[in-house]
Amino acid sequence: MFQTNVYVERRAALAQQLKSGLLLFFGNDESPMNYADNTYTFRQDSTFLYYFGIAHPGLVAVIDIDENREVIFGNEMSIDDIVWMGRQQTILEKASLVGISQLQPFNEVFNYIKQAISKNRTVHYLPPYRADNKIKLAQLLHIGVNELKESASVPFIKAVAAQRAIKSALEISEIEKAVNHTIDMHLLAMRKTKPGMKEEEVAALIHGEALRTGGNLAYPIILTVNGQILHNHCHGNVMQEGQLVLNDSGMETELGYCGDLTRTFPVGKKFDSRQREVYAIVQAALQRAEAASTPNARYIDVHFEACRGLAEGMKAMGLMKGDINEAVAAGAHALFFQCGTGHMMGLDVHDMEDLGEKYVGYDETLKKETELFGLKSLRLGKALEPGYVFTIEPGIYMIPELIDLWKAERRFESFINYEAVEKFKDFSGIRLENNYAMTHSGLQLLGKPLAIEIDEVEEIRNSAY
Repeated sequence: MFQTNVYVERRAALAQQLKSGLLLFFGNDESPMNYADNTYTFRQDSTFLYYFGIAHPGLVAVIDIDENREVIFGNEMSIDDIVWMGRQQTILEKASLVGISQLQPFNEVFNYIKQAISKNRTVHYLPPYRADNKIKLAQLLHIGVNELKESASVPFIKAVAAQRAIKSALEISEIEKAVNHTIDMHLLAMRKTKPGMKEEEVAALIHGEALRTGGNLAYPIILTVNGQILHNHCHGNVMQEGQLVLNDSGMETELGYCGDLTRTFPVGKKFDSRQREVYAIVQAALQRAEAASTPNARYIDVHFEACRGLAEGMKAMGLMKGDINEAVAAGAHALFFQCGTGHMMGLDVHDMEDLGEKYVGYDETLKKETELFGLKSLRLGKALEPGYVFTIEPGIYMIPELIDLWKAERRFESFINYEAVEKFKDFSGIRLENNYAMTHSGLQLLGKPLAIEIDEVEEIRNSAY
């Protein structure tokens, strides 16, 4: 946990924004893998962590603005719990560390909310994303499960999104800790990978490094020779000389803050000439996006700057043709770059995605209504304010099925040289990703140096043999 005053001040600032009503926060519960007592690793809800800091299952919290009360509802350990889990810090002890003195049994939250509703008081809640919390909330508020999302409090969502988006110096320090441990994970993968190894062997080393640092993985590891599959969590391939390894993995600290980095490197000692050429294009696009990321620049413009860089590189290789600005405006470049250039990052690797993209990544001045590849998965478009933490992660992905589909449809024939593209259907993909904070003076790269230049990567690969 941070110091007590951090949580007290966060809650006070939120209450000041909402002015009145009752703010309801659902923590997460244990989630069974295959039976009740065999659970996945517990992860607390991020908004609950932000305001209450307690990583304990089965909690609900209330900030009662009108009555100036803050209450946590949850059940202390029973003797059976102590027998199986051992004596642990009590919920009340944890609550006191975040400035809350009132603890009531979990079931009392039903009476508390019932009384508030009977007095026609406003109960604000955030859209739930876990099935068990949806059921509890539906029972609590006497509304249908399917109505919960639409009935969630928009003022509450907007207030939380605005507050969590601006990272404090304490938060950025914790995120940088996660990024530095993530860098160690990536260096380990670069140093240990050898031809003939299975992907799962390297993935196991990465996971072990995350655990060794006192945290865990921020998301399932993407470690694959099939880098054209954007979120490939399969680790069953044997890595062969001549292939590329795409490693997208991140560490989460004990406080829940994330790192999220990607590097692509050869299974062997060196990139071949084709790999070097494509890699250089992706790296140049990353640098263009960095240069475009200035205080209050719109991230959607950063995205298009990266797209133009990638398209220009594809044209230089003979894979695209025509006017590049027109090609990017039409979406032709998305044959090679199907996703967005980046996203917000913090307590979630895609920060606050559960609150809704239109509140987190966009605003009243910029709305997203498109089904085009690239833009439809661009989670961040609005202006980059000081305090934002985000990723930049351009890539080039040769997806055979997409190439075949677009070619059959004769899509963007004036911009795409399909005859040349056919020769790259076996290429796989390359992605490079860094983490940044926006400051009043400009872009800040988070973390210690991690090899990204071709020569740096090859030097590490050569030292692995």
